[in-house]
Amino acid sequence: MISLGDIESAREMIASFIVQTPLEADQTLSALLGTNVYLKLELFQKTGSFKPRGAFNQILRLARPARDKGVVAFSGGNFAQGVAYAARSLGVNAVICMPAYTPANYVEATRSYGADVRFTADVPSAIALAEAFRSDGYGYLHPYDDPYQMAGNGTIGLEILEKLPEVTDVFVSVGGGGLIAGVTIAVKALKPEVRLWGVETEGADTMVRALQAGKVVQIVPTSLAKTLCAPYVAEDALRIAQKHLEEHLVVSDLEAIEAQRFLLERAKVLTELAASCTLAAARKVSYRFQEHDHVVLLLCGGNESLANMIAYHAASAPVTSAG
Repeated sequence: MISLGDIESAREMIASFIVQTPLEADQTLSALLGTNVYLKLELFQKTGSFKPRGAFNQILRLARPARDKGVVAFSGGNFAQGVAYAARSLGVNAVICMPAYTPANYVEATRSYGADVRFTADVPSAIALAEAFRSDGYGYLHPYDDPYQMAGNGTIGLEILEKLPEVTDVFVSVGGGGLIAGVTIAVKALKPEVRLWGVETEGADTMVRALQAGKVVQIVPTSLAKTLCAPYVAEDALRIAQKHLEEHLVVSDLEAIEAQRFLLERAKVLTELAASCTLAAARKVSYRFQEHDHVVLLLCGGNESLANMIAYHAASAPVTSAG
């Protein structure tokens, strides 16, 4: 399991390659939730999500033979772009194994960073293909279940504490758990009294099922929040959640869509559902906030497409009867 030292080391390693994203107070959300609310705008990170933090940390830790050969990853989401960007920045060849149904905007962005995209029928076959490249000597990068990925992600927690020492609460979404694991270790090591809230959407609730079972479980994700749709949560992430989380919350896709719309219209930021779900969750527990609290919503990504936005609007539109 990672430590604060691992996160601090990661910060030194990746500092020249990533952006220290803004942490901004939001008056509208503060009025809505009855406390002081801040947005950690990680969607303004390179490639539009937090993933480059860990991708850089993983690649930079590889032995020279693997870096010379190239790196391989499986992803149909933000990790694909994060790896492609990090590899290009470091002069390393990258192969990304993607399921064929990956949205076009993710494919185009990944290719624009110079990665060699290989399509497969589904996620299991993408993982199998990545493993084949690994057997051939490529450096294998995991999107969340890797200590260097978690430590890179944890640098977000350091930034939150430096910009907002008075923070009382942090809301973090959970896909495979690499993000919340890193952020939680950083924050709890430096300010143990901060409450960490995990958030998932229905149909991508790997963490809540693991917490209920007391062990990692496999699921077939069905949520519209595709960047949360990991088939399982990392073992270390589960252990960290069991020990440190204030509560783990699950919201519906429709609640995440409504929160996405609210953030776009009022905060002027377009997030993924994987990020807007933090606002939906905070609204559910706003009765537990005090007026003097300082609540951070981690907006982890903003790689949303117009096609998805149209589909979300159609899915959330009220049904009216004719005549």
